[in-house]
Amino acid sequence: MTENSDYLRLLRRAKQEIPDSLSTGERFQLPEPDVILEGKSSVLRNFMDIAERVRRDPEHLLQYLLRELGTPGTIEGRRVVFKSKVNPAQLVERIREYTEMYVICSECGRPDTKLVKEGRVHFLECEACGAKRPVSVKRAAAVQEGPAVREGAVLEVMIEDTGSRGDGIARIDKYIIYVQGAKKGERLNVKIGRVTGTIAFATVAPQ
Repeated sequence: MTENSDYLRLLRRAKQEIPDSLSTGERFQLPEPDVILEGKSSVLRNFMDIAERVRRDPEHLLQYLLRELGTPGTIEGRRVVFKSKVNPAQLVERIREYTEMYVICSECGRPDTKLVKEGRVHFLECEACGAKRPVSVKRAAAVQEGPAVREGAVLEVMIEDTGSRGDGIARIDKYIIYVQGAKKGERLNVKIGRVTGTIAFATVAPQ
């Protein structure tokens, strides 16, 4: 089975796992994430449709997804391009979590809410029942593109695979980073050592 076939199989499974409370309903229905693979990038083609449906700032939704998925990404028109391969099931789950945290009222369960800021605190305020609860609003770490992968730089990476010598493999933009002693699935701060072309070697940064 080809890599694209595996990806499509995961995407179909992820769409099937969208809970009924989010994918169906008389008043509130989220568009199914339309994800495709383009080379080493994943593209969420209907990102703006989702942002408009939840009535949230697209940048706020994007920052949440980038932070939770641990990948760089940018808005291009009505879609988002993630600069790495994103597991479709994880993307669906992150959108569901965002909706529950920043859209759905915890008291009446309706999506008729808005984010308001009072002083330094953000609240989710329901326009239907009047309930209000504080929410945490964080931004993803600044995305550093290619030139940031340089000797001495400390970067946050997701270990996507393991090399033949046992080192973890991460990717940032066009760079492949081998991290000594890292294991697949770990999210780590690493210190870049030697850089040769688009290959970099790194060690886990001290906490």
